[in-house]
Amino acid sequence: MSEICSDPTRAQVAVNCFKAYDIRGKVPDELNADIAYRIGRALVVELGAGTIVVGRDMRLESPMLAEALTLGLTEAGADVIDIGLCGTEEVYFATSHERADGGVMVTASHNPKGYNGMKLVREESKPISGDSGLDAIRERVASGNLGAAAAKPGTVQRKADKSAYIQHLLSYVDVAALKSFTILADPGNGAAGPVVEELARHLPFRWIFINREPNGHFPNGVPNPLLPENRDLTRRELLANRCDFGLAWDGDFDRCFFFDAEGRFIEGYYLVGLLGEMMLKRHPGAKIIHDPRLTWNTQAQVAEAGGIAIQSKTGHAFIKERMRLEDAIYGGEMSAHHYFRDFAYCDSGMIPWLLVAALMSETDKTLDQLVDERIAAFPCSGEINYRVENIPAAIDRVRAHFAPQSPTVDTTDGLSMEFAHWRFNLRGSNTEPLLRLNVEARGDVGAVQRHVAALETLIQGANR
Repeated sequence: MSEICSDPTRAQVAVNCFKAYDIRGKVPDELNADIAYRIGRALVVELGAGTIVVGRDMRLESPMLAEALTLGLTEAGADVIDIGLCGTEEVYFATSHERADGGVMVTASHNPKGYNGMKLVREESKPISGDSGLDAIRERVASGNLGAAAAKPGTVQRKADKSAYIQHLLSYVDVAALKSFTILADPGNGAAGPVVEELARHLPFRWIFINREPNGHFPNGVPNPLLPENRDLTRRELLANRCDFGLAWDGDFDRCFFFDAEGRFIEGYYLVGLLGEMMLKRHPGAKIIHDPRLTWNTQAQVAEAGGIAIQSKTGHAFIKERMRLEDAIYGGEMSAHHYFRDFAYCDSGMIPWLLVAALMSETDKTLDQLVDERIAAFPCSGEINYRVENIPAAIDRVRAHFAPQSPTVDTTDGLSMEFAHWRFNLRGSNTEPLLRLNVEARGDVGAVQRHVAALETLIQGANR
């Protein structure tokens, strides 16, 4: 590959693509074949790996990056199991299922066109983040300290068969008990389409697909259902086809988003409590992990179901680590990441909707009936993002303003302040220069709106 440095063990490169949890950057300026090759070499040195799973999403640059990565892995002596076009959770599954020493997913998830990246795991699909090996890999990539090439290069085995993964997903539900729902599926031209099609063969549902085919040109926009403008087509098609509910995924489908029969987007927060309650019916008294951004509904719903709710810092590496430590059955983040102990403690964008369909079948309730009571009891703002010049200063300004009211303060992740009837979390993004705000209240939608307005004034005042 001509883009790979002729002697990468001696040349230094910039590594701005390395983030807190993964690797992500513009191609080719921040991430290219040379860096991908170096990552492969460095990963083998750090893990002492014999076998690595490699998968990729539908982005235009992903085949090139996966090829360069594989070259680095094999030249360092590792054997590669290439599972081809897939979602991130398929790499997680394959790494555990194949008992591999690690796995790499080439993806930039929901980032704009022109970006790409990698998500790395070690044995048993344990995450590799900054404090668990990613920083060491970054240093090797930057310096060219890649170790010696192996005397005998590793091999490449291509395994595109998804049958074991599909059967594992189906094991979470009683297929025979499912009702014949009509479901709108919007993969957003990401990688979810082929997996949903495989699952559809085993399920009694009627499917309405839009944006089905994986397409790195993103003809219908970048697959990111968190952007309100990306939900309009999903909503229109759901209503036009009188679907029972709708589903949408981001590019590598590690997140799944729900719409009810009226086309209403359901905040991921309320799915955490719902899925936690479901898992507790199967595993009474188990532990449920949640993030600090929105908490009251999850804590209440888990307690009512007889479980133990445990708060963890936001982010997949922290959630997975805490789940293993506590042996938790399920973990959920309001950002629509849902983690399952039986899925190697990893997040899945497929298991959640299968479980919700099973619950709807069992209870004979619609999706809105399952969540409306919880939304009314604990209304929330959803996550609101602000661009500020100095994030720590903005947080300090907010804290000083409310301190005289003597709220309960928690700094697990950013700043959380809790009052008798409302609470908020304010935190800087780990991946973008943004300040993120979440507000919730006890049974008062108006209070949420008022407190958001007041906090917004304080945040914007910090820019002056």
